[in-house]
Amino acid sequence: MTSEVNEWYKGRSVLVTGALGLMGKVLIEKLLYSVPDLGCVYALVRSKRGKSPETRIEEMWKLPLFQRIREEKPHVMKKLIPVTGDIMYEELGINGSHLKEIYDEVSIVFHFAASLRLEAPLKEGLEMNTRGTLRVLDMAKKMKKLVAFIHLSTAFCYPDYERMAEKVFDPPADPHEVLRAAGWLTEDQLNLLAPSIYQKHPNSYTYSKRLAEALVRESYPQLPAVVVRPSIVTPSYKEPTPGWVDNLNGPIGLMVGAGKGVIRSMHCYGHYHAEVIPVDIAINSIIIIAYKTGKDTQRQPEIPVYNITTGDDRHTTWKEVLDIGKATVRKFPFEGPLWYPDGNIRHNKFIHDLCVFFYHIIPAYFIDFLLFLFRQRRFMVRIQNRITIGLEVLQYFTTREWWFDTNNFKSLVGLLNPVDKQTFPMDLTIIEDEPYIESCMIGGKLYCLKEKMENLPKARLQNHILYILDRLVSLFFYLVLVYWIVSYVEPVRELLSYGGPAVRYLPLVGKAVFRDA
Repeated sequence: MTSEVNEWYKGRSVLVTGALGLMGKVLIEKLLYSVPDLGCVYALVRSKRGKSPETRIEEMWKLPLFQRIREEKPHVMKKLIPVTGDIMYEELGINGSHLKEIYDEVSIVFHFAASLRLEAPLKEGLEMNTRGTLRVLDMAKKMKKLVAFIHLSTAFCYPDYERMAEKVFDPPADPHEVLRAAGWLTEDQLNLLAPSIYQKHPNSYTYSKRLAEALVRESYPQLPAVVVRPSIVTPSYKEPTPGWVDNLNGPIGLMVGAGKGVIRSMHCYGHYHAEVIPVDIAINSIIIIAYKTGKDTQRQPEIPVYNITTGDDRHTTWKEVLDIGKATVRKFPFEGPLWYPDGNIRHNKFIHDLCVFFYHIIPAYFIDFLLFLFRQRRFMVRIQNRITIGLEVLQYFTTREWWFDTNNFKSLVGLLNPVDKQTFPMDLTIIEDEPYIESCMIGGKLYCLKEKMENLPKARLQNHILYILDRLVSLFFYLVLVYWIVSYVEPVRELLSYGGPAVRYLPLVGKAVFRDA
């Protein structure tokens, strides 16, 4: 039996925007490896930090992500064509020769490019996520062979709905009017207006992505467009290697920060279910969605939408995720931790804020003070400020329960023959929490922090030393606290005086309790 998916993709060329993002790279790797008869992959890449698109692509090929292609199918690498461009410009800033080639040859567009900074200013979010999508749509309308336009959105762009259906709802404002206003307002002016513009949206990311969905809906059915909405994207489950990740966004960043001893508290409702999706499962689904879109001869009345989420199938809670993460980081500790990794989630916001003050802010200023004394560059307060902003953004999603309809997503597997089911697995129910989360933590260690497993003995020794220090410091803190209370609250002193020798020989506290003896 042959792959029907490969047969459909045979000879077709694709355009990928956001090609060097996490999902873009995993998509390119999967297409080149598992769809051998695919035409060309045009990867939209911009220059960054003085590196040309060609240089960035060359560096991409060296990543562990592409190891199986380098070893098993190096010939497919020539199918990837880097295209210099940026969605911030008309016609994506693509030069004439490449532009004509794309208009003539591209059959499928995977629009992944976006600003993923949840805390980004509103103007940046609108220009990248909303106006950028409009530019890609305008280009797609000129493509002669287009059979599928896949718009990557987010499952969290409708915070005002308790349960998210697989459909595009009306935006809070006309996206064209918002873009027109953003064109003549300055960034500072937009930031002042942002709270009233957002309404129920927590940040520029969800707001701008919601407006972008409305623009994609407008283009349908003129364009064979669909909207795909993954939830929080996490490291790969199996392909091309378990735990692959190239950034510290989302839960993996939280776990690494906690594992390094930098993050000690997080505001989170631990009993809420963790709405996450492994990147390889999401990419498999998106490849099949393009296949289905191109095969459908009759378009639906409304634009198709796919919520690529766990839906009602899995109920792993945030507490379970973080407990497994803590156990894993003790088993496979990170190198050079700042402190012993013993953070916790807190349901109560006030308690969390107190813990942030004592465990995050005070240590950060203390470390910077020591660095100042030794005439070293201070950095800890700056890092903690960034962590605080990141936590505030992430905590919006961990203190709310999210529910999604997933009928369209779950129906995809029924389209596949046995060969394609094995090649493009999409079943979330087979994922076991503990091995998967462990692979995520190891992936963060190997691929983001560039640490080596052979250094584990040294890391474990550091962890043991920090554990002893942590307990000693905690003991000293509580002794000082009790000493202070005993010194100023007489009833407490009298109560503790009945403790006899057990209290008398406590450092600090004993002298304070029995000062008159």
